[in-house]
Amino acid sequence: MKTVRVGKYEVGDPNYCFVIAEIGINHNGSIDLAEQLIRAAKQAGCDAVKFQKRTIDIVYTPEELARPRDSPFGTTNGDLKRGLELGVAAYDRIDRLCRELDILWFASCWDEPSVDFIERYEPPCYKIASACLTDRSLLQKHRDLSRPLFMSTGMSTFAEIDRVIEILGNEQLVLMHCISTYPADVDTLNLNLIPILAERYQRPVGYSGHEIGLYPSLVAVALGACSVERHITLSRAMFGSDQSASVEPSGIARLLKDLRQVPKMLGNGVRDVHPSEAPIKAKLRRIDDIFVRTGTAE
Repeated sequence: MKTVRVGKYEVGDPNYCFVIAEIGINHNGSIDLAEQLIRAAKQAGCDAVKFQKRTIDIVYTPEELARPRDSPFGTTNGDLKRGLELGVAAYDRIDRLCRELDILWFASCWDEPSVDFIERYEPPCYKIASACLTDRSLLQKHRDLSRPLFMSTGMSTFAEIDRVIEILGNEQLVLMHCISTYPADVDTLNLNLIPILAERYQRPVGYSGHEIGLYPSLVAVALGACSVERHITLSRAMFGSDQSASVEPSGIARLLKDLRQVPKMLGNGVRDVHPSEAPIKAKLRRIDDIFVRTGTAE
């Protein structure tokens, strides 16, 4: 199966899992908090951080923005959505810090002007959010840029995924198995879809997890996920709709430590006697002549 080049990484390499720390909107509109999250992701060993970018008046209707909703930013949903958006000065700092720390960064853009905004930073790739899979003009916008794409498959049918791939093409595409509930219950994760997606589309497949806990991400890699994306937060108790489905820095560090061992555990699948077994075999086994005559003894 072909790999997809993202920065210095070959996503799809069976011996390495590309790990994305999703900052998303967990910065709560604070560039200082965003920078703390970037540093935490780097320290844990993540390969990239990801943000979300929206043009509020395009993505949301006036009625939705006017809906009452209390938050640290005001009393309407519009106050909240606008308060969570970072501007040019903040993204300049994000870009500068990520280059300094040698960690990739990119974004999921929910509208065409947001793509234009992020494109000024020449990101190594983009992410298509599950919510955007039926937005043809946005898909075409990404296709025209010819950058690698990660595409979440949450709340989508095979027919919808088929249609998206017809629009995007699949040469630089990494599919991300995803369940779009926050947090997701473990009995909804359906991780067995990972090898099914890989076989159906002949593309690298990763996992974007929103569950509480770390084990499903490890299972996903064992099932063939070439990339894992998890939301990162400084504290799950912080304000924000995604915080409860996020992982704190200590958890991300534990996940990376275990996740990096999975390819070693899986091995090459060849049934043979490992060199470390040879002296134990010689010491403990009694070998009947029939095994020697048939060439099975060593």
